[in-house]
Amino acid sequence: MQRRHFMQQSALAGAALITGTAAKSQSVNKTADAPFHLNYGIHDGMFKNSAGNDFIDQMKYAYDLGFRSIEDNGLTSRPENMQQKIGDALAKLGMTMGVFVVDKGGNGANTLTAGKQEYIDIFLKGCRQAVEAAKRVNAKWVTVVPGDFDRHKSLDMQTANVIGALRKGAEILEPAGLIMVLESLSDTPDLFLRDIEQTYMICKAVNSPSCKILYDMYHIQRNRGDIIRQIDDCWSEIAYFQVGDNPGRKEPGTGEMNYKNIFKHIYDKGYKGVMGMEHGISKPGKEGEAALVKAYRDADDFMEG
Repeated sequence: MQRRHFMQQSALAGAALITGTAAKSQSVNKTADAPFHLNYGIHDGMFKNSAGNDFIDQMKYAYDLGFRSIEDNGLTSRPENMQQKIGDALAKLGMTMGVFVVDKGGNGANTLTAGKQEYIDIFLKGCRQAVEAAKRVNAKWVTVVPGDFDRHKSLDMQTANVIGALRKGAEILEPAGLIMVLESLSDTPDLFLRDIEQTYMICKAVNSPSCKILYDMYHIQRNRGDIIRQIDDCWSEIAYFQVGDNPGRKEPGTGEMNYKNIFKHIYDKGYKGVMGMEHGISKPGKEGEAALVKAYRDADDFMEG
């Protein structure tokens, strides 16, 4: 499916009167679907069966379906000219850039819990790189995961090390208007940052507008549940949401989570940011992509009357 074409109708009526030939009817204008109530952000590959492998073509296709944002975790690994092309396409379409990941910042190999200067330097280099990439795509948010537990240090010492490193990162990001969003994960028990209250406490301790929460509802459901109450409790520090049903980490409606109620609650609280679609698709091919869109339309249909 190509992006919408705004076909201009030719004024052939006068010519038809002169020549006696009928003017051929023009193609009916194709109009994009209405935007959703919340701002859902697609990932590269979500519409590859319908729009092809080119990410920008997928963005155009998604725009026509009502989506107005993207996420691109691996943005910094793309060539700079491709980053710029994505940014230019976003600007032309009027779409928003969601999160991308700070390169090598706080992964298991250089965890910030250890307090080692070489690990902190890698993280800070990633923050500087993120600032430059963000300029090309007009990004506001970057994902940071502090890394794994350091089993040789107490929990309090690890927490202090993480807070200290994040404060240094915030000093780089804050002048650029970029927000690192900390993500509580459920992938492995080795991860330091797992509980949403823990993430909230660290954001409070860093005390910077450039250090907030990425509220990934799939991970929080696995680790804790009680999604709506946790949103209310941590609201002051939440800057970004991500979506994924549990179990399976697929689109809304494929698991146990009542996303229509969750989306309505977030909407009613006045959230205007991106809702990242960081999950898989439950069915293959074009059929699966159509089911994905329907799932979001169904969950987003929460307005009364």
